[in-house]
Amino acid sequence: MGVMPKVLWQKIVAADEKNRVVLALNILLIRAEGKNILIDTGIGNKISDKIRKIYDASEFELIENLQKLGIERTDIDYVILTHLHFDHAGGIVTSLNGKTELTFPNAMHIIQKKEWQVAKDPDELNRASYNFKDDLTLLEKSGSYKLVNGSYELVPGITVEFTGGHSEGMQVVRLESEGKLAYYAGDIIPLDVQRHLSINSAYDLNRKDLFIAKKRILTELKDKKGILFYAHDAEKQWVRLTE
Repeated sequence: MGVMPKVLWQKIVAADEKNRVVLALNILLIRAEGKNILIDTGIGNKISDKIRKIYDASEFELIENLQKLGIERTDIDYVILTHLHFDHAGGIVTSLNGKTELTFPNAMHIIQKKEWQVAKDPDELNRASYNFKDDLTLLEKSGSYKLVNGSYELVPGITVEFTGGHSEGMQVVRLESEGKLAYYAGDIIPLDVQRHLSINSAYDLNRKDLFIAKKRILTELKDKKGILFYAHDAEKQWVRLTE
């Protein structure tokens, strides 16, 4: 909850004896223009025992959950990565039958250029969040990625927008269809409680940039009664902003 004291936020979000709160990894599947598009990939199945113990991480179920919808991992055409922190991009590469390979071998991965540069060579401030260099090397060798600068329309109505704030190359996804609007804001607004402009994450690199992006997104959604999808809220995956 960033600079907000626990004595205040504990009334809204419950923490366990290790001061942890429950987080989900809500990954959005979009079907548009005959394409299957994923936003983010979750934590993956290659995390270390140390990380698993720290976060009490559940099993990686993305592939199985897609299969329940009749979609195989080879059916994904695009993967939009809001940023490359391990809990959003750890699922780029998966260990399958003892072999490490791209989780979505036929997908083009859409990444902000600035985010890619930081993830490939993180400094001391960022190193703990970007700890899967081999995965990015595998993606790079495959050529299955596209680096963009700023706003980029993937298909009509689906646009990535650079924000920064949470990470140096953070991007959000704007979805527009038949006059209706939605945003997948990733870690700009990961939890419902963080709709409050004053509440952000201690992981955010630039609180001012995040504040500006959050205010812009919430104002536009409120004006159009749009939908906000949450990346990490375990109880409320989305909300319609009507007030």
